[in-house]
Amino acid sequence: MRGGRPLRAADGAPGGPVLRLFIRLLRRPLLPAVRLWRRNIQLRVVAATLLMSLAVVLALGFVVVAQVSKGLLDAKEQAAQSQAAGGFAVAQEKANTPSAADGPDATDNKVGRDASTWMNSLVKQLASGGQTAFEVAALGAGTGEQGPPGAQGVKGARASGNVDPTASVPLGLRKAVNHATGTFKTFSEIKYTSGADEKAPEPALVVGKRLTDINGDPYDLYYLFPLTQEEESLNLVKVTFATAGVFVVVLLGAIAWLVVRQVVTPVRMAAGIAERLSAGRLQERMKVTGEDDIARLGEAFNKMAQNLQLKIQQLEDLSRLQRRFVSDVSHELRTPLTTVRMAADVIHDARVDFDPVTARSAELLAGQLDRFESLLADLLEISRFDAGAAALEAEPVDLRDVVRRVIDGAEPLAEHKGTRIRVLGDTQPVIAEADARRVERVLRNLVVNAVEHGEGRDVVVRLASAGGAVAVAVRDYGVGLKPGEATRVFNRFWRADPARARTTGGTGLGLSIAVEDARLHGGWLQAWGEPGGGSQFRLTLPRTADEPLRGSPIPLEPEDSRGNRARAAAEAAGAGTAPAHRPREGADRSPIPPRSAVAGALPVPADPTALPGNGSRVVARGADQAAQEQSAEDGTGGR
Repeated sequence: MRGGRPLRAADGAPGGPVLRLFIRLLRRPLLPAVRLWRRNIQLRVVAATLLMSLAVVLALGFVVVAQVSKGLLDAKEQAAQSQAAGGFAVAQEKANTPSAADGPDATDNKVGRDASTWMNSLVKQLASGGQTAFEVAALGAGTGEQGPPGAQGVKGARASGNVDPTASVPLGLRKAVNHATGTFKTFSEIKYTSGADEKAPEPALVVGKRLTDINGDPYDLYYLFPLTQEEESLNLVKVTFATAGVFVVVLLGAIAWLVVRQVVTPVRMAAGIAERLSAGRLQERMKVTGEDDIARLGEAFNKMAQNLQLKIQQLEDLSRLQRRFVSDVSHELRTPLTTVRMAADVIHDARVDFDPVTARSAELLAGQLDRFESLLADLLEISRFDAGAAALEAEPVDLRDVVRRVIDGAEPLAEHKGTRIRVLGDTQPVIAEADARRVERVLRNLVVNAVEHGEGRDVVVRLASAGGAVAVAVRDYGVGLKPGEATRVFNRFWRADPARARTTGGTGLGLSIAVEDARLHGGWLQAWGEPGGGSQFRLTLPRTADEPLRGSPIPLEPEDSRGNRARAAAEAAGAGTAPAHRPREGADRSPIPPRSAVAGALPVPADPTALPGNGSRVVARGADQAAQEQSAEDGTGGR
C-alpha cells in the first residue's frame, strides 16, 4: 500500500505484482488437486454422489426434525392447556367459595384471612399437583409494564419452586393477559432465583389468565411448563438422524466407488492399451472376463485391434513392396537409360546435318532424357528416405558459402527470367552443423522455384542466426499461394497449377525431398504465401546436431506482407504518425526490405515462444537500424 492505495504495476493493473504473487502462491498447492480432479473420473463421480447424498440427507433431516419438533410442541401445548384450564378453574372456584366460620377447611376460607395469604396458599396448592411437571406463578394486576431498574416488576409477585416470576413471564404475555380476557400462551425461559442450588434457565411454555381473588380484585395466574424432556427427545432424534445420515452418506459413497470402479477400471485398461497400440505395440489386447456389456466392449476392442493390426500389416507389406518396386525400377532403368543417353547424345551432336524438324526432335529427346535422369535420381533418393537408409554427414558449415553457390548456379535462369536475386543478413557468419550437400540441394530447389514462380520480380534470400537456431528464408513476389496450399506444397508430385509448364523441367519431387532433408537435420521447412503477394519458404536448422528447436530467428510471414503492412498502417494511423517506410517513386519493383550494411551487429536472440509456422515476429528491427539499412541501400544497392 502506498498512501492508502494499492500499488500498481507498470501496466497500470491494480496491485499487479503483489496480486500475481499471491495468486501464484495460492495456485501452487492447488494444482495437484485440480489435476487429479480433472483426470480422475472416479473421483468426480464419488464426490458428486457424496455431495448429492449429503444434500438429500440434510434436507430430509431438516424436514424430519421440524416435523418431530412440531409434533412434540403440539402435544405439549395440548397437555399444558388442559392442565392450565383445570388449574384456572380450581383457582377461580376457590376464590368464589362462600365464607365459613369454622370447619376442617378453615385455612381455605375467607374468614380471618387476607388476600395475600390466600394467594400464597393457592400457589402452593396448585404447584403441589405438578410434581416438577410445571410451576405456578401469580402476579398482581397491572399494566404489565416494566418498572424502573431495581424495583419489583409487578406488585404481589409470587411463584413456586424458586421461580423468578417477573423474569420468567414475558412482558408481551403480561400485556396480553392484562388487556384482554381468555387464556394466552407463549414460549419463554424459566429463570430461577439465586440460591445455593441455583438452576440454569430452561425453555418452557407459559400459559396465563386473568382471575379474581377472594376480595374480587383481579390478578394474573401463570402456569410454566418446562420443555426439558421435549428438548432432550428432540436432541436424541437429531443425534440419531445425524449418525444415520453419516452412515448413509458413507455407504452411498462406497457403493458409488465400487460401481464406478467396475466401469472405470475396464475403461482405464482400454485407454492404456489404446496408448500402447498408438505407440506401435499392436499385439496388446484387453483381458475379457464375463459376458456383460463391459465384456462385450472388451471383445469388440480386441477385434478392432486385431483388424487394425492386420490392416496395418497389409499396408506395411504393400508399402514395402512399393518402395522395393520403385527402388528396383529406378536401378533397372539406369542401364537402358545409359544406352539411350549415349544414342541420344550421338543424334544430338549430329543434329546440324538433319532437317529442322528432325533436329528439333533431337533437342527435345535430349531435354526429356535429362529430365528422365533427374526423375530417376529423385526416385532413388525418395526410396532411401522411405527405407530409412538416408544418412547425414554433418559438419560445421557456413551457410553463406552454400547460399553463394546456389545463387551462382541459379544466375543463368534468373537472367533469363529478368529476376534479380538479393541476399540479406550475410554480414555475419551463419554456422551450423549440417550436411552441406543436402542443405545446398534444399536451397537450390527453393531459389529455383522462387525464380520460376516470381513473375520476373526480385527474389530475396535472408540469413539469420539467433540462440540455438539458424535460418534461411527465400522470398519471392510472384503468384503466391492460395489458402491451404502452404501445407500441400510439400506433397509428392503436387502442383499448384497443373496447366502451368515447367521451364526447368522439374520432377515434382524437389520439395518432398527438401522437407525430408530438413527433417533429417532435425529442422523445419515451412511455407507461407498469399495470392498475388508472393511466397516465402523458411529453412530452420539447429545450430548443433541433435539440439531441439524452440523457435526460428526469421518470422515465417515476412514483414512486407499485406497483413503486416495493414497492421503497421493501422498502428501508425492510430498513433497519428506516418509509416516509417514509404514507397519511393521509381524505386525497386517490389517492396523488398533493404540489405543491412551494419557491420559487427550482434544477432537478435530468437523468441523461444515462436512455434513453427505461427508467423510470430521473432526478429525485431528498431527504428535506428531501419534508418541505417535504408541509407546503406540507397548508397550500395542490392546484390
